[in-house]
Amino acid sequence: MRIRIGKPADVPAVVALYDGAVEWLAATGRSGQWGTEPWSANPRHVARVQRFADSGEMRVAERGDALVGAMRLGPAPRFIPPVDEPELFLEALVIDRRCAGSGIGAALLDHARAEAVQQGIGLLRLECWAGGDQGLVRYYERAGFVQTGRIKSAIGNEDWEGAILAQRLEPRAQAC
Repeated sequence: MRIRIGKPADVPAVVALYDGAVEWLAATGRSGQWGTEPWSANPRHVARVQRFADSGEMRVAERGDALVGAMRLGPAPRFIPPVDEPELFLEALVIDRRCAGSGIGAALLDHARAEAVQQGIGLLRLECWAGGDQGLVRYYERAGFVQTGRIKSAIGNEDWEGAILAQRLEPRAQAC
């Protein structure tokens, strides 16, 4: 698997990953995370992915010619309480549901950690849906993140509740 900076040409494939995730989440009773409407049917969602690509903040995972995962790495979104130190913020991690359990999510998290360390940043944070059975929160906790806060209605849904999680890293000393 290869992880690289996503390009505008990757947007349709990444949106398709979100469509697959929404379909799976809805089928498993977790529609509270991203709703039931395919991202491709919502111009705001498509524009969001386009912004990720245009800003150089989108990372994509590829296996062969197939795009199998994506995430955004950059500054924290406006709705996240700020911290008083440099951080890298991970957002909107998604994988191809047909490849679930094959290590794509773990590889993307490892890449985010490595990118933060390479930039001399000692804090990696993210937010995720904290509803339902808390499975997504537990996933990130198993990956070494610690819950540091909660947020509500970050995506315009009054019932949506999210968790903010953080992981401390050992950054490399910056070169002179």
